[in-house]
Amino acid sequence: MRSLFRHWPVRWRIAGVSAGLTLLILVCFALLVGRLATDRLKSDFRDELQSTANQLAIEGRLGDPRNFFRDTVMSGDGLVRVVDAAGSPLQGTPTEPSFGSPKPDVTQIGEYEVAAQEVLTPELGGVPYYVQYAETHDDLDATIERLWILLGAGVLGGTLLALLAGLAVAGRAMRPISSLTAAAREIAATRDPSLRLPETETDDEVAELARTLDEMLRELDAARSETEQMVQAQRDFVADASHELRTPLTSILANLELLEAGLAARGANPEDEEIVAGALGSSRRMRRLVSDLLLLAHADAGRAGPRRECDLVEIATTAVAEVRPVAPDHRLLVESDGPVPVDGNPDDLHRLAVNLVENGVRHTPPGTEVAVAVVRRDDEALLEVTDDGPGIREEVGDQLFARFVRGGGPADLTVETGTGLGLAIVKAVAIAHGGSVEAGRSPAGGARFSVRLPLGGALGEQALTDVPTPAAKL
Repeated sequence: MRSLFRHWPVRWRIAGVSAGLTLLILVCFALLVGRLATDRLKSDFRDELQSTANQLAIEGRLGDPRNFFRDTVMSGDGLVRVVDAAGSPLQGTPTEPSFGSPKPDVTQIGEYEVAAQEVLTPELGGVPYYVQYAETHDDLDATIERLWILLGAGVLGGTLLALLAGLAVAGRAMRPISSLTAAAREIAATRDPSLRLPETETDDEVAELARTLDEMLRELDAARSETEQMVQAQRDFVADASHELRTPLTSILANLELLEAGLAARGANPEDEEIVAGALGSSRRMRRLVSDLLLLAHADAGRAGPRRECDLVEIATTAVAEVRPVAPDHRLLVESDGPVPVDGNPDDLHRLAVNLVENGVRHTPPGTEVAVAVVRRDDEALLEVTDDGPGIREEVGDQLFARFVRGGGPADLTVETGTGLGLAIVKAVAIAHGGSVEAGRSPAGGARFSVRLPLGGALGEQALTDVPTPAAKL
């Protein structure tokens, strides 16, 4: 019950406590009043019985005893008996029910309350006789029952009124908190701390809470602005630095390639050739890393390159052709049903497709098939890259598209030289083009990467009238 009470709304808990206390107070009051009233009614009932018996005794002293006995054996709703000290009825008095010998106080005999009073008359020779007057408890019990019903109804009515009043007061008190909750829910939905909380009408604890929360939101908004400015500055710096590094790296690579060619022509020392080859390889890896960082920095900074309408099938075909020379032990396929237009940056989309094909080649053993399918799905362009290799490892899981996450594969003999940005670039390019990417398991048990992009405009309308061509295989 206690745990259930904790799950009630606050206004119901306040009203429940208020009604419970009211119920306890009213029950105690009703018990006290009911007991006092019951005792009073019983006392008045006995006093009335005794008074009636006394009145009958007085009438017996003043009148003719014989007429008295004849006229008073029945009196209203009560029963009258004239008896001697031993309780024996006088002649002419009914014998049933018998009330026994007279007692000085009101006594209960069966269902009757009996009061007795002595009668002394000269006509009876001075012998004491007694008048016994008795009534049942029916009327008294009915009155007491009505009293307790009335008290019970009062307790229930008072409790109900206390509950309704508690709900009204609690609802009014909780109204500012409801407004704060609605405003906080809107802020949580929009993730905009610049919104302001409503001001309360009264200057109480709730108003103080609202002012504190509003001040906190202002500070959070200021902190978010500072953080966004700092992050944007970092993104701009990475983008600018990566762009500036491309020129000297290109110059270094050109010089190293000329130096390597010169050493080979002169038949130089093999150690010198090895040193130049190592520097050339490191420079090429650095150039690719700089290109990856530049692409990601542009995506983070929102610096989208020039976009135009292009054919996703053509881009996928070019990407497969680029990877084919470095993957002689794999079968690379491109499947499509005709042109699939998209609006985007061809270079970035080409990089997306190349990274997915290279990822399939790198993480599958020789002889594996890597298939690239480009199809239409409703109002989307779908590019899927599947393989029949070992699939995605469970430990990679959620970090699959994270940056600088590297994982070796059967064909990846130089995993230590990778940057871990390939799939991160795929995700960044897809999101930048208004699409999405997801990974799963292919029908053959290998890996499956699905990129969804919005369809293009004019080319898409034209392609709808073309007759689908058979799937192309390269």
